[in-house]
Amino acid sequence: MRNTAKLTTAVLAAGALAFGLTACGSGKDSAGSSDFSGPLIVAASPTPHAEILNFVQKNLAKKAGLDLEVKEFSDYITPNTATEDGSVGANYFQNQPYLDDFNKKRGTHIVPVVTVHLEPLGLYSHKVKKADALKSGATIAVPNDAVNEARALKLLAANKLITLKDGVGNEATPADITANPKKLKFKEVEAAQTPRSLDDVDAAVVNGNYAISAGLKPAKDALVLESPKDNPYGNFLAVKKGNEKDPRVEKLAKLLTSPEVKKFIEDKYQGSVIPSF
Repeated sequence: MRNTAKLTTAVLAAGALAFGLTACGSGKDSAGSSDFSGPLIVAASPTPHAEILNFVQKNLAKKAGLDLEVKEFSDYITPNTATEDGSVGANYFQNQPYLDDFNKKRGTHIVPVVTVHLEPLGLYSHKVKKADALKSGATIAVPNDAVNEARALKLLAANKLITLKDGVGNEATPADITANPKKLKFKEVEAAQTPRSLDDVDAAVVNGNYAISAGLKPAKDALVLESPKDNPYGNFLAVKKGNEKDPRVEKLAKLLTSPEVKKFIEDKYQGSVIPSF
């Protein structure tokens, strides 16, 4: 599955490059330049990030004097590479552990601006109603990127399905499992594909945005769900380092943490997405 992920990334990256070349110079205005004129183009996952941004665009941006454009991406790679190369001015889709890992491995210079919400990671199944009903030898699909795989394993450990090595951090893999009473097996798939894998495996750990996009309701449908308490996985608005003081970014940061956006998140997602401000 990792080879497939690499191929997908290459194709998407090429798409991002094509977008940058055809954006009529919007990249210069959006990132990597002291000229902060023109619209602020923000890369975002479709759900809930783009939905939240679209709410801001339709209801708050004009009054704040912000020209906002939202570009949707279904993967976790292109929003950062597009922000790095200036094809977009900002992105909104990720958490700090993921960004730290991405910057380290790819040599990018993306930094957070403001944390907006948490999407609790959940374990889902089409075959059982409770986590303890998983049979011996059951197969669990987990995201194949390093941070989300570790996050998935920590969720399972927190719910006593496995035990992880003491002190294991955001690079945990199945090799760090020290106890596995149900002899669970793990299938690594691209994060976006985890909901689609539910018919092929016994259960899957799914990121909140992909769960919602697939019609799952984390607060209702998850067998187990991450706790928001002291959770380091809040999702934030991010830019290339040096663009934090872009007046357009500062306006958007303020709008994304406004009472109006908090109410929108609470009303629309009913606990499946939780405001972090």
